[in-house]
Amino acid sequence: MLRSIDELMGYSLDAEDGPIGKCLNFLFDDLKWTIRYMVADTHKWLPGRHVLISPISLGEPDPAHKVFPVKLTKEKIKNSPPLETDMPVSSEYEKRLRKYYGYPYYRLGNTSWDYQAHPDSPYSSLPRMEEEERVQGKEPNHLRSVNEVKGYNIHATDGRIGDVEDFIVEDKTWIIRYAAVDTRKWLPGGKKVLVSTDWINVIRWEKKDVVVDLTKDAVRNSPEYDPGTPITREYESRLFDFHGRPAYWR
Repeated sequence: MLRSIDELMGYSLDAEDGPIGKCLNFLFDDLKWTIRYMVADTHKWLPGRHVLISPISLGEPDPAHKVFPVKLTKEKIKNSPPLETDMPVSSEYEKRLRKYYGYPYYRLGNTSWDYQAHPDSPYSSLPRMEEEERVQGKEPNHLRSVNEVKGYNIHATDGRIGDVEDFIVEDKTWIIRYAAVDTRKWLPGGKKVLVSTDWINVIRWEKKDVVVDLTKDAVRNSPEYDPGTPITREYESRLFDFHGRPAYWR
């Protein structure tokens, strides 16, 4: 199912034995456009700390009650490697976190989740530490904050066209499928549209720009996106057919 990341912000987080806080943010991999961690605000329970929770440990969200199940005990979370609220997430910290929870090293394979299709897949070998050591330190850290990118300018091939308002994530794979773009500030009578992350050429972090492989007219005339309406496969098909691009599920 496709879900708005903005909608998930603020959901209560329930561990197996009680509440731990609220969903504060998400960190994504800017190479594979996949959510790697939820950032949990646990200040009332664990003052001075943020807690990272992998989608591997998340259950299915309950939109009716705005609750996110966490498949961990409070004691397990409490004893996880501490991350200070102002501390960036380093590769070394990720390594300690993976070792503590027994998570696999997601950068080794060609799929979004190590050699698996999604975080719920069974892992045949945990955590492949020898392979991790081989690549550890050879790659830059590609973790980025969703909240950081919201508000970035969208640049088409022929000029600025809108702003990033939200991201749409597939809740089984935790792949970010779309950026939700608000064009109303740049186009008279503009609207909100979805841009597939496959059509994003680059994020220019220093300029706070997202460059897409579409013209301004293509964005302007794209099927309108209504945040209050569920995204159906019929709508997605119209979107990909309009732009003449192959759909990710085909």
